[in-house]
Amino acid sequence: MLTSLRRFLPARFRDTAPVVPVVRLAGTIMAAGGPFRPVLSLASAAPLLKKAFAVKKAPAVAIIVNSPGGSPVQSRLIYRRIRDLAAETNKPVLVFVEDVAASGGYMIACAGEEIIVDPSSIVGSIGVVSGGFGFVDAIGKLGIERRVHTSGENKARLDPFQPERPEDIEHLKALQREVHETFIDLVKASRGARIEAAGENLFTGQFWSGKRGVELGLVDRVGDLRGELRRRFGANVKMLQIQPARGLFARRAGIAAGLPAPDAIGAGLGLGLLQAAEERALWARFGL
Repeated sequence: MLTSLRRFLPARFRDTAPVVPVVRLAGTIMAAGGPFRPVLSLASAAPLLKKAFAVKKAPAVAIIVNSPGGSPVQSRLIYRRIRDLAAETNKPVLVFVEDVAASGGYMIACAGEEIIVDPSSIVGSIGVVSGGFGFVDAIGKLGIERRVHTSGENKARLDPFQPERPEDIEHLKALQREVHETFIDLVKASRGARIEAAGENLFTGQFWSGKRGVELGLVDRVGDLRGELRRRFGANVKMLQIQPARGLFARRAGIAAGLPAPDAIGAGLGLGLLQAAEERALWARFGL
């Protein structure tokens, strides 16, 4: 009786095709960007993830990752939020890698029970790097005198306008080792026996193609979003793209509060150019 009456219901009530929410996490991973430089952070990812896991009848949540990495803190926070929501809702997570899931991007990908890649995706880069510039000789040639006054002998460590000190470099490397160990522990806990055969070579900072990543156990299989979801949940499966809120109020708020003041544009231009160069360098490491 119910079956015969279902055809008289509105389409949204009689459609029984499974719906899988899809969240796209893309970009360099930083705590903050700007109105013209969107970045991937917990603040930007959390609302999308909350909406995706709130789809009650969804058999799984799909997450697309395309990131060369960035902040280890933001990467782990996003990873942790995905795992917490998966546990709270009892929903499996399928991660699909596009061009690259490297460094912090790969850390986020590890939040999936399974990681699916294109054969030409770039994965791995399980390591820690710090970069900067030294301007010691430059300011000397320009006749600029550097003046730094601190309370605390180490307050000006790694100042780019002063010569590097061996003890400062060693301190930085010690911090890097601690962050690296946290990354390694996360990958081992996530991938388990799948990476045992590859051994410690996985943790040198090297990166590989998606095809090689399958052989190493870093990822699970080659595939694509639509094909994988159809294989798992049937040809009628529907993909629900989770988008950021873009209501009228949000757009007006962005115009009113999101754009920098005219007098701040010039002040932030130099910093913005340096940040853009750093972002470009992250992508360029992987030929992108």
